[in-house]
Amino acid sequence: DIMSLARKAIYVVGAKRTPFGAFGGKLKHLSATDLAVISSKAALAEANLSGDKIDDCFMGNVIQSAKDAAYLARHVALKSGAPIKSPALTLNRLCGSGFEAVCLGAESIELDRAEVALVGGTENMSQAPMVIDGLTSRWGAALGKGMKAEDSLWAGLTDSMIGLPMGITAENLADQYDLSREDCDAFALRSQQAWAAANEAGYYKPEIVPIELKTRKGMVAMTEDEHPRPSTTIADLNKLKPVFKPDGGRVTAGSASGICDGAASLVLASDASVSANNLAPISRVVAWSRVGCEPTHMGIGPVGAIEAIFKATNMSAADMDLIEINEAFAAQFLACEKALELDREKMNVCGGAIALGHPLGASGARITAHLAQSLKRTGKKYGLGAACIGGGQGIAVLLENVQ
Repeated sequence: DIMSLARKAIYVVGAKRTPFGAFGGKLKHLSATDLAVISSKAALAEANLSGDKIDDCFMGNVIQSAKDAAYLARHVALKSGAPIKSPALTLNRLCGSGFEAVCLGAESIELDRAEVALVGGTENMSQAPMVIDGLTSRWGAALGKGMKAEDSLWAGLTDSMIGLPMGITAENLADQYDLSREDCDAFALRSQQAWAAANEAGYYKPEIVPIELKTRKGMVAMTEDEHPRPSTTIADLNKLKPVFKPDGGRVTAGSASGICDGAASLVLASDASVSANNLAPISRVVAWSRVGCEPTHMGIGPVGAIEAIFKATNMSAADMDLIEINEAFAAQFLACEKALELDREKMNVCGGAIALGHPLGASGARITAHLAQSLKRTGKKYGLGAACIGGGQGIAVLLENVQ
């Protein structure tokens, strides 16, 4: 099925994330595993639940930059206090990985495999390795060829099957939906300004766990995202050159998501576990969906995923109070908004990945945690999150406020 409607009560009882660090910034020395342990312990603390209650763990991670990447979910679970007997799975659905972890956790509870699931996503993009081809390095280079290191991060941002970088898929959508450079720059400015206003108002505080960092001046707490540029002006954005299409391109460094480091975690619990452990639910997981779409227009993936949720729930965009679509690129976001005829006033109201960054495996969990905390703060009822996925997929999760 491309869509799933929850058949039993599944609650978010903890939802936390780290601040997101800029590329090569304050968090570059913390591995993806380290970051996920921080967010996971914070989510468990918010839930007032000890780690030994974890029955299952799902963690999204894309770049696999940590030395223990092959063990990531297992290490995160055990370091967060999970019992030895509980299993853990590291997963990769590219930019939808954090959402996928939520989906798998919900399904684990639905299938009675778990009463409590620790889910989330993490990425340290600053640690993405420079890679030497294994065949050459292990078995020898031909005469005169030598060995060449390739940037695994940049290589991963190109879909080799279609031979296109992700930025060109956004340009394709800009062509299809008649989006101008001015449209994209204006939305990028909106993301920065919305983040700044939300940060100033303290709206991010409930979801962020501060990280103590060692500096030359002693230990300093990192309490907010490092990547946003709140002083950005439209003139600044207009000056930037297109990255992928020099002549008439719309995607610039200013209207694309930030390359960042960070993690987000949620604790999901069954109705029985909520009662048995006297937990206080933040929100309920109503439905989730994953779909495929044309790889050359991968950014339109959220449209099919959101439509699948609307079909499963017999709801529409008018029923949604908050909508978050991951801002991989301004052009991609605007294409989805246009295709679904969505109300901008409900969308990414606190800014998005253009401002605060897009640590690939973490963003879906970050958006889900943000929606859960935003519904709690505002008293609104329904929050819908979605993301496009490289290779041509879309994923979405619907939450309901139960406060």
